[in-house]
Amino acid sequence: MKTLLPALASAALLLSTACVAPQNAAADPSTKSLSEEIDPMTAPWRGGQEAFLAACEDWDEWDKPAPPFQIIGNTFHVGTCGISAILVVGPEGHILIDSGTEGGVKVVLDNIRKLGFDPADVKYIATSHEHHDHVGGHAAFVRATGATVVSSEAGAEVLRRGQVGPDDPQSGVHEAMEPVAVGLVLQDGETLKLGELELTAHATPGHTPGALSWTWWGCSLPGEPPVCRRVAYVDSLSPVSADDYRFSDHPAYVAQFRQSFAEVAALPCDILLTPHPSSSAMLSRMRDGALDDQAACAAYARAGEKRLDARLAKEGEGS
Repeated sequence: MKTLLPALASAALLLSTACVAPQNAAADPSTKSLSEEIDPMTAPWRGGQEAFLAACEDWDEWDKPAPPFQIIGNTFHVGTCGISAILVVGPEGHILIDSGTEGGVKVVLDNIRKLGFDPADVKYIATSHEHHDHVGGHAAFVRATGATVVSSEAGAEVLRRGQVGPDDPQSGVHEAMEPVAVGLVLQDGETLKLGELELTAHATPGHTPGALSWTWWGCSLPGEPPVCRRVAYVDSLSPVSADDYRFSDHPAYVAQFRQSFAEVAALPCDILLTPHPSSSAMLSRMRDGALDDQAACAAYARAGEKRLDARLAKEGEGS
C-alpha cells in the first residue's frame, strides 16, 4: 500500500463497541517502534486548518474546492467548503465517510492525494444520510477506487435505486443520483472494522429514515505527540421537509427522531463533526480553538430537538 503511513502505532487506542479503549492498549500511542515516522513540521497537511478557514465561509457552496486538513491524528477532512467528507487512515487501508455530490467527489479524490494518500487504499466508503449532497458521489468514488459502500438498511435501498423514498420528509425535493451497490449493511451499534480501525455505527433517523452517525478513536500518527480523542461524525438533525410534509402526521417517526436526539447526546464525543460543517459551527469552533469540546454533541442534540419542537408547534398552529 503506497501511503505516507506504512505503519501506524499498533498500540493506538481503538474504539470498542462500548467506545472504550481496550485494556491492552498502551497509554502512549508512540511507544511502538515504527519503520517510519511522520515529521509534523513537514507533513503535507501542515497549516491545513488555517488554509481551510481562509478559503471557506459559513454555509459555503456544496462543490466549492477546499484544502484538506488534519482534524486529529489519523482523521482528516477531505471534503469541500460546504460538505464534509472524513478520511480515517490506517496501515491496512482507509475509511471514507461521505463522498459529497457527484460534482464534488473530484475534490475529495484530489484532497486525498494532496495529503499523500492513494485513493485506491480507501477500502470502505461509509454513509451518513441518503441525500445526493452527501452520497451523490458514491458511485463515482467506487469506480475510481473499488471501495465497498457501507450504509444502514434504509439508506441502502435509496443508494441502490438512486432516489429517496416516500417515507423521507424531503421526498420529491432532492434530485436523483447515480445508483450504487451497497456491499455492507450495518445495524445500530455494529462496528466497521479495517485492521486497527473500528468505527461504530449509530442509527439516528429523523432527517432521513436511514441516517447513521459514526464514532471512533482519533489517535496520533507516528512522530506526533501522543493523544487520542473520541471523534463523533453526527448526522444532520434538522427537521427539514417538503412543503406538504407534516411531522405531526407521523408520530412514530417523530418518536424515532426524539430517540436520535437522546442517542446523540449520549455519544462518546470529544470532537464533533457534521455532514454540513456549519450546522455544528465547525468553522467558528476552529477559529476559537474549540474543536475539542466534550459538550458539543449534547448541545448539538438539544439544538436539533428545539428546532423539531418549534416545527411541531408551527404545524399545530396551522391545523
